[in-house]
Amino acid sequence: MRIPPLVRFVGLGCLAGVAAMAASNVTFNKEVLPVLQKNCQECHRTGEVAPMSLLTYAEARPWAKAMKAAVLSKKMPPWFADPSYGHFANDRRLSQEEINILSAWADSGAPEGDAKDKPAPVQFTSGWKIKPDLVIEMPEDFVLPAAGTINYKYIRVPGNIKEDLWVEAAEMRPSNPKVLHHGKVWVLPPGSKWMADAEPGKPYEGREAGRVSLSDGNDILGKFNPGLGAQSFDIDGSAKLIPKGSDFVFELHYTAAGKITTDRSKVGVVLAKSKPNVRYFLSPGTPAALNLVIPAGDSNAEVVAESTVGVETKLTYIQPHMHLRGKDYELRLIYPTGETQTVFKGKFDFEWQLGYSLQEPILLPKGTRIVTIVHFDNSPNNKFNPDPKQEVYWGLQNWDEMQSSFLGFLVPVNTDIGEVLRSTGPSLLPRPQGAGPALSTLGAMNTK
Repeated sequence: MRIPPLVRFVGLGCLAGVAAMAASNVTFNKEVLPVLQKNCQECHRTGEVAPMSLLTYAEARPWAKAMKAAVLSKKMPPWFADPSYGHFANDRRLSQEEINILSAWADSGAPEGDAKDKPAPVQFTSGWKIKPDLVIEMPEDFVLPAAGTINYKYIRVPGNIKEDLWVEAAEMRPSNPKVLHHGKVWVLPPGSKWMADAEPGKPYEGREAGRVSLSDGNDILGKFNPGLGAQSFDIDGSAKLIPKGSDFVFELHYTAAGKITTDRSKVGVVLAKSKPNVRYFLSPGTPAALNLVIPAGDSNAEVVAESTVGVETKLTYIQPHMHLRGKDYELRLIYPTGETQTVFKGKFDFEWQLGYSLQEPILLPKGTRIVTIVHFDNSPNNKFNPDPKQEVYWGLQNWDEMQSSFLGFLVPVNTDIGEVLRSTGPSLLPRPQGAGPALSTLGAMNTK
């Protein structure tokens, strides 16, 4: 199952000079609406993350010039991958023809056109972007204070899973997306030591340790990030496993919204029709630089992390993760032969934490090293910077930083996921003095 490209559209835009298109001939019903249905309405409808609906002419007409400006500047649709590196199945960029259509429509006064030209409305399923076969929901509303820091919350939810389930798609949905900055739903298989003493339904804090233990079999089922949308695990028939007897843990990073409010998040899954031959596994934020140091005032601080694959696998998905100082991200592969390949480069935007699905999975022989290179802007010029005077370390809150990756791998179904990935190289070093670890550190380790 392929999830269609999802686009959050704060304002669209287009190319200023439209060469081959007569502006007077472009109407909403005939040309513009099909573009919005294909690229925008997943998010631009009531109850979704976008700030306005674009389902109808009356809703879209006031935004015509803003739409043109946003696509002209490439602000919308959000997409940050450098096209020189890699090809992606979920590429959100508009075609030049689509850009021309939106621009011409705005330039001609945004006419509605003939009603008979209008395509049938897209049918959405009760807010879901997928059609879930199973929904797991927090048992109670979580009440958020009006102000102050809210520490990460961890809530164990009983699964009542009677048999092994194979999942081809998942979507995590908060009831109040304005207060959930990001979240995950973890599969907690029988025997996992993480959250073993947790009372179901009760929110806990400080339970970060143990969740990324691959030896326990913990796995991320679904994620919520701004602009991420639903996640597909069906890559030529692959699926994600929920073992019989599993429970679930909701990991929630809330932010206060200025008034007391509530949220009750849930995750929906689409079940595979049969057991696959290939399992989809999502790394729990690795490679990671838990030892990162970002100097005060540095506008281009470099931090490198590394993991090594312990079994032959295929890389199929890349999602960078940083906080407010994150600037750009690169992923390199160093094969056992010594050959190096850059498979992703792109800017990072904290407000749009996108995931990138590779057009073709990349075979990684056992022993392949995955190196991530990230730059941070800790200078006063970064308008999102909480405090450029502070030296910054790894931490959970937004004023701290992270350098981590959620990577999708394809492995045979009987693979021990504890063997898939392990931290190596600079990720194992003590926290450096002053800055890093950087590429120079990696180079020095390679010469030893």
